[in-house]
Amino acid sequence: MITAYSKETTLKKENKKIMITNKKILVTGGAGFLGSHLCKKLLDMNNEVICLDNFYTGRAENINKLVNNDNFHVIKHDITHPIDLDIDMIFNFACPASPPHYQKDPIFTTKTSFLGTLNMLELAKKKNARIMQASTSEVYGDPKEHPQKESYQGNVNPTGIRACYDEGKRAAESLSFDFHRKHGVDIKVIRIFNTYGPHMDPKDGRVVSNFITQALANEPITMYGDGKQTRSFCYVDDLINGIIAMMSSSSDFVGPVNLGNPTEFNLLELAQQIIESTGSSSEISFLPLPKDDPTRRQPDISLAKEKLNWEPTIDLKTGIALTAPYFKALMKKEKAAQAIQAQM
Repeated sequence: MITAYSKETTLKKENKKIMITNKKILVTGGAGFLGSHLCKKLLDMNNEVICLDNFYTGRAENINKLVNNDNFHVIKHDITHPIDLDIDMIFNFACPASPPHYQKDPIFTTKTSFLGTLNMLELAKKKNARIMQASTSEVYGDPKEHPQKESYQGNVNPTGIRACYDEGKRAAESLSFDFHRKHGVDIKVIRIFNTYGPHMDPKDGRVVSNFITQALANEPITMYGDGKQTRSFCYVDDLINGIIAMMSSSSDFVGPVNLGNPTEFNLLELAQQIIESTGSSSEISFLPLPKDDPTRRQPDISLAKEKLNWEPTIDLKTGIALTAPYFKALMKKEKAAQAIQAQM
């Protein structure tokens, strides 16, 4: 396990940095892909963790291995409604994050970003708790600046089919900074770029999960557009280390800060890497590019390097090799369940 955050979590109090240990911590969206990894890491750091999730996209199997830990608590709750809990920290990760999920009910997605963040900021204010708002690279839209720095204000279509997520997250950032300026709430804002790894939903429609499941089944890999659009893919362990580093950092650095892998790949390269890693016989099938899909996406992480002493260490080939067995096991389990169902 990479421990890029360990230096941050042991710094002295006089530097205004926080040791994330022996805290009572709320993780909204805690049964989701990132939230479940974060819950495990926080438990490993000797914290009491409350996982709050409405299970709209969160999955119980993501936290099955945590439920027997006495310091882990699960509450089924929708953050668009207020809740009162005694906590020291909040990681606000609750929101559908893949296009099929957030476009399924775009009004609910916007409400989660705005009302949900508002409720969590009110809770942080009431409990004098530090809060991290999980924002996204989608706030940059289809960027005209490349790579994207935190100072770039974005190129977002406010009326498009992705706006519920893009503009919802932009509004959540705005709320966070207003609570910080007006009420002195201790905030941290991170902008997460494409992340992959175990606990992803195989049916979430994201490019890595799509490509891996199709490759493992030796089915055609569906490529939207010509495959020349680029992304930067960060393995989940690297991202979690960055999240911890940011939450541990000095109170005078609130962000936003980009967290992602700056190594840029086009989607054809990603598909070829996955085919090679899985030993697949899949061919590539080209389909029309969805509306408002960004053509380039790459983080400038110089601020994270400077302020957090953080950068990713796991390359794409290694990350795919760590991720593919998870999907293979899920598919085997699903196939066995279908066989049992057919016999009934």
